[in-house]
Amino acid sequence: MDTKILTTSMVGTILQPGNDSSSMAQQLSGLFDEGSMSKAIETFEEVKSLMSCYQCAILEVETKFKVLNERFSVNHERNPIETIKTRIKSPESIREKLIRRNLPLCLASLDEIHDIAGIRVICSFVDDIYMLADCLLKQDDIRLIKKKDYIAHPKENGYRSLHLIIEIPIFLENEKRLMKVEVQLRTIAMEFWANLEHKLRYKKNLSEELTALTSAELSECAQMSAQLDLKMQNIRDIIENS
Repeated sequence: MDTKILTTSMVGTILQPGNDSSSMAQQLSGLFDEGSMSKAIETFEEVKSLMSCYQCAILEVETKFKVLNERFSVNHERNPIETIKTRIKSPESIREKLIRRNLPLCLASLDEIHDIAGIRVICSFVDDIYMLADCLLKQDDIRLIKKKDYIAHPKENGYRSLHLIIEIPIFLENEKRLMKVEVQLRTIAMEFWANLEHKLRYKKNLSEELTALTSAELSECAQMSAQLDLKMQNIRDIIENS
């Protein structure tokens, strides 16, 4: 059997917070049918290299946002970015997504998963989100692949955020490689709501009655969160224009 095909069994949690790309690659390679020692080593090296590339892509995008934040603070005496969070999708989540999309369980299919590398930018105000996204996409080494505006068009459950799938080059010791990164931009209020919604609902076996009740309550909270964002931005505009 090809060593690059994922096995069908997985036991326990594969990743722990704080693991670097090498550690992640070692654990991810455990999902593959090794077949022989030489092929196992070859597979591990390929996975390790790929995960390192995703990590490098995250560093590139994170640096771009930090530069934008620094320059904005010089020109406008405030920082539009509150926090930047990054993550690489876990092997378990990657495998589940491949299965869900009916893609072959092999390394080549990973190029079809656009959110393996992810960065979340938490902003102070809604207009900062669009300003930062516009500045990022104007850079000549960034290519926009897909954009989903869940701020202008929230999900049914109330979720709001701006999602970008971008392609960015990384420069290695002997090659340039194009990597895909998912960028999420949201306000503090959007982040607060999304985190609590996830904790309250994720993998909970709720009854239909409780699901309907909590869905309505969470939707109302999302609307309140949106109103808070609007009011805070109006207050900022009044102060800055006074």
